[in-house]
Amino acid sequence: MADTQQVEVDQKTERKVARLVRQIGTFAKAHGGAEGQVAYIGERGARIVLVGEDGGWGDLVAPTYEIAEQAVAKSGITVHESFDGEFAAKVTTGPYEWKRMAGIQVGG
Repeated sequence: MADTQQVEVDQKTERKVARLVRQIGTFAKAHGGAEGQVAYIGERGARIVLVGEDGGWGDLVAPTYEIAEQAVAKSGITVHESFDGEFAAKVTTGPYEWKRMAGIQVGG
């Protein structure tokens, strides 16, 4: 019985990894390529931050850090250790983001 449960867990993990790989690939295709960074977000798992070659950005949440690492490795994108200045400078922000950030600063 334990072997069956382990196989089910492994298959479930593989499906989650495969879904994230597809989502990363879709993002990369839409943005002329992509780079990413994985950040641990506690019990909720890990956040995969994606930055496209065109400056577009987005993120995905994986249930565990290990699943996120597997997904970015299988997707073939460049993975950064941190969201440092050079990597962050690739993000293009538009009017929506600036308005949203201003709203946060003034309590909105």
